[in-house]
Amino acid sequence: MGCLVTLGLSAGMAVAQDDAARDAIAERLKPVGELCLQGEDCGTAMAAASSGGDSGGGAIDGEGIYNNVCMACHETGAAGAPVRGDEAAWSERTGKGFETLVSHAINGFNAMPAKGGNPGLSDEEVQAAVAHLVDPVMDVPAQESGSDSAEGGEAMASAEPATAGIDGEAIYGSVCMACHDTGAAGAPKRGDAEAWAPRLEKGTETLYSHAINGFNAMPAKGGNPNLSDAEVQAAVDHLIGSVQ
Repeated sequence: MGCLVTLGLSAGMAVAQDDAARDAIAERLKPVGELCLQGEDCGTAMAAASSGGDSGGGAIDGEGIYNNVCMACHETGAAGAPVRGDEAAWSERTGKGFETLVSHAINGFNAMPAKGGNPGLSDEEVQAAVAHLVDPVMDVPAQESGSDSAEGGEAMASAEPATAGIDGEAIYGSVCMACHDTGAAGAPKRGDAEAWAPRLEKGTETLYSHAINGFNAMPAKGGNPNLSDAEVQAAVDHLIGSVQ
């Protein structure tokens, strides 16, 4: 009986070892990536494979994303993909500029699916992967970190003119047109470059000030005190836009 128990345990251990060995071999033979072509449903299978970057802040790991998503084609030339480091294959493409290459990677191009088939990637992560891909064959612009990009977006938003989104043409049509389309009370007519030349020399800020506060026969804010300064500025922009 003792022999039978020993034989049973030995057989069980042998099966477990065989399973472990097969798993180890399968892991070693697993491909570094999967070929995903335009039009195929690649996102579900690959969504968990990527995101080597941290879009919340800090530098994005473009190399890690490239290895997970892009390597299968760009290391082998599959589906006509230019191989990383092949200057001859990349020369025409790099001539279009880095931004164009990033746009192709984000939106898809020829056989390459959008974002390499992984819709879970952010545009910044794709850009970082492209930067790693083309680094051997072109000068890559400096990449912003996630936090730098967010700060840059906030700065751009704060730098927008006060008149952004205001319909200056409509305000001009309801408040200013009566004089500036007819020349009434000596007002310079819209589109009359000669009449506007000496006024434009004073600068846009001066013209804004005159329109807001009144000047000569022109009442403050064209006679409509309910207008905000930004709305008056938008109307002035429309008025002088044809002669600048």
